[in-house]
Amino acid sequence: MITILNDNFSQLNDFLHEKTFSKIFILVDENTHEYCLPVLLGNMETDLGFEILEIEAGEEMKNIQTANQLWEILTEMQADRKALVINLGGGVITDMGGFVASTYKRGIQFINIPTTLLSMCDASIGGKTGIDLMHYKNMVGTFAFPEQIFIYPNFLQTLPFKELRSGFAEMLKHGLIADKAHWDQLIQIHKLDVDAVTPYIQNSMDIKQDVVEKDFHESNIRKTLNFGHTIGHAVESLCLQQENPILHGEAVAMGMICEAHLAYLENLISEEDSKVIIENIQRYYPYLDISDFKDEDITALLLNDKKNVDSKINFSLLTAIGKC
Repeated sequence: MITILNDNFSQLNDFLHEKTFSKIFILVDENTHEYCLPVLLGNMETDLGFEILEIEAGEEMKNIQTANQLWEILTEMQADRKALVINLGGGVITDMGGFVASTYKRGIQFINIPTTLLSMCDASIGGKTGIDLMHYKNMVGTFAFPEQIFIYPNFLQTLPFKELRSGFAEMLKHGLIADKAHWDQLIQIHKLDVDAVTPYIQNSMDIKQDVVEKDFHESNIRKTLNFGHTIGHAVESLCLQQENPILHGEAVAMGMICEAHLAYLENLISEEDSKVIIENIQRYYPYLDISDFKDEDITALLLNDKKNVDSKINFSLLTAIGKC
């Protein structure tokens, strides 16, 4: 299901030749249109017609209005149920494109070609699609697997440092919830750059994939992937609401700091483990000032978290470094 592409994209071309698609629609944002689409088109070999669908970049575009525009375009271009959507981009594109494809005409096929570290290691894997609603993250969505995920690590060379750092948060999370050795290797990275993180991408993908295969519909162990996301999503949503968005990984890093401390307060991990986690995350991520946010506003968002049961806020908390 996950394939690392070579430089001539032969695996993607084999996939397109083996299937019987009627037409291809390539979803990009303005950044991937400029930096990644030329690479894809320069290597993609197909006799099928294709259309480029472009949206503006940013989490604020991941909403029902954008989804509706894309559904209308697919309808106007007479996309049928044998059409293929290629999602070329980061988490916003793979979440949005997967949602649009999985709901259009009750579902058409799609593949993900993630272009950011976050989407390679996390967002594009697992079959979750979705859009935001009223500043609530991923409130509307589906469980729908892409036909394939194709990874081209060279796309990381186009990323600004902040985007690379954002994706690194999810890699740290994977180590914290499931693989202490992975965490230990990652925190040895002193200079965060593409060359430093690339050797560990496969392991992060494998951790995510393994958890998803055990619990696709998130009834049990898959909830561990939400470590750091309960508080992180609330902060991310409030920043979005104030029209001062932060990157998802920055919010997750803050959430992991808070929830590691919460695990210590609940006597699930030692104070020493909590400090090791917090101090190492703080090495990579800037301080976020949320003093303007009201406690009741954060709590209101926490009460709408998808893990909650009977209006009680549920957290995914560590019981050790490498266990959740």
